Formats: sequence, C-alpha cells, structure tokens
Amino acid sequence: MKLPEPDAAFLERAGIPHRVFEEGGMLNVELLDFPLPAGLNARHASVLFRLSPSYPDTPPDMWWIIPHLTPVGGGQIPATEVIETIDQRSWQRWSRHLDPAAWRSGIDGLESYVRLLRNELSSAAA
Repeated sequence: MKLPEPDAAFLERAGIPHRVFEEGGMLNVELLDFPLPAGLNARHASVLFRLSPSYPDTPPDMWWIIPHLTPVGGGQIPATEVIETIDQRSWQRWSRHLDPAAWRSGIDGLESYVRLLRNELSSAAA
C-alpha cells in the first residue's frame, strides 16, 4: 500500500515530518515530533493514523499518541484510557469516530483529519 499522492503532498506542504509503514493490513502514517498546544503534559508527540485498504473512501478511525497525554491540571482526557501496542511501542489510543456524513469521499483526506486532530488536542488542553 502507498500513501495517496494528495496526502503525501499535504504532509510535505505543511512541513509535517512523518514516516509510513505497513502493519496488520493497515497503512500507518506516523506524524513525528508533532507540536502540541499548551495545557498538555508534553510539547511534542508522535501521532499515528491507521489507514484501512479502503481509505480514502472510508475515513481513518481513531488515532494513537506517544507519549500518553494528560492535561497539565490533572485528570484524564475522555476516551484515551486504552493502551495498544503497535510497531512494538505502547500507544495511547484516542477513540474518536466520525459521523458517517462528516467524511466526504474524494474530498477529505489527511489534511481534514489533521485539522480534526488539532481541534481535539486543543479541546483536551483547555
């Protein structure tokens, strides 16, 4: 599997360092040293998107983050309690599911998914 050209172009244009690898029948896109908003217990993280063979017709489902994030004021970020091993590393799973009408096949891709990621990270940091 290969990352679709519009997604590769977006990551390059946005200057987001990344690596792509296959595991478990999924195409994995790891955003490296991704900047986090103030209010979380880390300044940068690795963020993993797992793309199914039917992507981009179907959206990514959830993302995974290292290190495990919490708000600096304490507490837990909702729907991040599960830890999963992917690529022999321990990832915090962020269980986020799009409404089926929210993904526009042929239009949406990693650019819109990174926008959702940033919004969720900002909400978690607030």
